[in-house]
This record gives sequence, C-alpha cells and structure tokens, in this order.
Amino acid sequence: MRLAVPVRVRWSDLDAYGHVNNASLLTLLEEARISAFWAGGPEGSPSTAILEAGAGATSITVIARQEAEYLGQIPHHREPIVVDTWIGQMGGASMVVCYEVLSPDRTEVYARASTTVVMLDASTGRPRRLTDAERAAWEPYLEAPIAFRRS
Repeated sequence: MRLAVPVRVRWSDLDAYGHVNNASLLTLLEEARISAFWAGGPEGSPSTAILEAGAGATSITVIARQEAEYLGQIPHHREPIVVDTWIGQMGGASMVVCYEVLSPDRTEVYARASTTVVMLDASTGRPRRLTDAERAAWEPYLEAPIAFRRS
C-alpha cells in the first residue's frame, strides 16, 4: 500500500526552463517524507506520521543515501503534485523510503526516487533500532523497492 502525499510546487522550485530544478526535487521529496512519517503535521495526517520532531525529540534522522531517476519535466501546477510514498525496506536502524512523483491527475510519472533514512538516538548520536510501534505503523506500507533502470 502507498501513501498519496500532495506537495505544492513553488515558483522558487522552477529553473530558467520553467520546470522543477533537479535539486529542488529532493526538497519536494523531503516535504512528502516529513508529511508521511513525522508527527505534528496538519489535521488528518496519516497513521504513519509517528516520528517525534523538534526540540526535545529523543530521536533524530539522517539521510544515508538518495537516488532519483528523472522521467519527465515537472512543470508548475496550480494543484499539488502527488508523491506516492512507501517503505521499500526496513532494516535494524534504517528504512528505505520510495517515491513516485506524479502529476496532479496521476496520469504522468515525473520521477522515481528512494531515500535511506537512519534513526539516531538524539542524546548519543548513535544509530538506534526501529521501535515496535514504528514497525507496526509502517509495515502496511512495505512494498518492493524501486528498481532503477541504471544502478
């Protein structure tokens, strides 16, 4: 199962060619990932949004790896684009978050990407294991990871 996360393309995401800059794609993926997995989002946040955020959080996350495959130009849309998000793998202290970036009407796939997120204990900065609550919340969204055309 996948989470469909709406993400707005901002004017500042566009480059001189009128499409989303390749580096801005990572910011759009970050916004989708935070909406999907971090607590404290807007009313109606998904049940997967359970990671603590902000001051006093006992865990922090770091990005260990990101890979993106660009399939088409992302133009500016008035409506949010859709970022389908799922877990491609859960490890001991990490997870691979996978994405498909779609047009607002879901007819075009603009990009596929994955991000390896590592959980750290905020007090020590050392990796910490995924909790049972995290695994339970995320397991329904566990699917095969992205198979990139060139890896």
